[in-house]
Amino acid sequence: MIHDLRLAVLIDADNVPYGNVKQMFEEIAKYGTPTFKRIYADWTKPTVSGWKNVLLENAITPIQQYSYSSGKNSSDSALIIDAMDILYTGKVDGFCIVSSDSDFTRLATRLREAGMKVIGIGEKKTLLPFITACDKFIYIEILKTEEKTVRENHKSKVEKTTAASINKIDQELIKLLNANISDVADENGWAYLGDLGNLILKKKPDFDPRNYGFQKMLPLIKSLNKFAIDERESGKNKIKHVFIKIK
Repeated sequence: MIHDLRLAVLIDADNVPYGNVKQMFEEIAKYGTPTFKRIYADWTKPTVSGWKNVLLENAITPIQQYSYSSGKNSSDSALIIDAMDILYTGKVDGFCIVSSDSDFTRLATRLREAGMKVIGIGEKKTLLPFITACDKFIYIEILKTEEKTVRENHKSKVEKTTAASINKIDQELIKLLNANISDVADENGWAYLGDLGNLILKKKPDFDPRNYGFQKMLPLIKSLNKFAIDERESGKNKIKHVFIKIK
C-alpha cells in the first residue's frame, strides 16, 4: 500500500455522486495527505447543486468551467490543465482523480510516466482503460457499503467483518489467486501474503477484498477454503507473517 504521499485530489463533479464525500476522504487519508482539493463543474447548472453543500465542510475549492458546447463534459479540460500545472510545481507525490469518465485515461498515464502515484476513485460503471491506467482504483460503491455497515454496527452494537459485495466470488477470482500465488511462491509453494497482494494490484488496480464483501485479504482467502494458510511468528510484537499455498 502507498503511504504518506502528498496528494492532489481532483474531482470531476459531473461524473461522481456527492453523497459519500466524507467516506471518500477517509479512504484517501489511508494513502496520504491531500495538499490540493479541487472540484470542477459548471456551477451554474442545477445538476451539480448537491455538491455545493459539502464543499465548505470538506475544504474543497470549486473551479468554475462553463459549458461551451452541449453533450460534452465541461470540467475535463480544466481538470487536466490544473493537473499538469500541479505536476510541474513539484509539490505533490501523487494524484487522486475522482471520476467515472474514461476520458482521463491519458492524463493518468501521463502522470504515472512522470513518476506520480495515481489513485482513481469512481463508480463500478467506469471503463477498464481508466482503471488500468491507475496504480489503484477504488469503487465508490464499496465506500457506500462500508458506511452502511458502520451505521448498522452503531445501531446494533454488533461488529461485522463483511459488507455487501459488488463482485461475485467466482472461478475468475480463484484463477487470479492461483496464478499469482504461483508467480511469487518459494520452492515449497508458499507465497507471502503481502507480495501476493502487491502483485495482484499491479495486474488489476481495481482489486480489493472489499469488492467481495471482506475488509481484508486474509478473510477473503480463508472463505474460499481452497488454500493452505501458514501464520508464522515474526518475533516482533506478536506480528505474524502470513503465507498462502495452493492445496
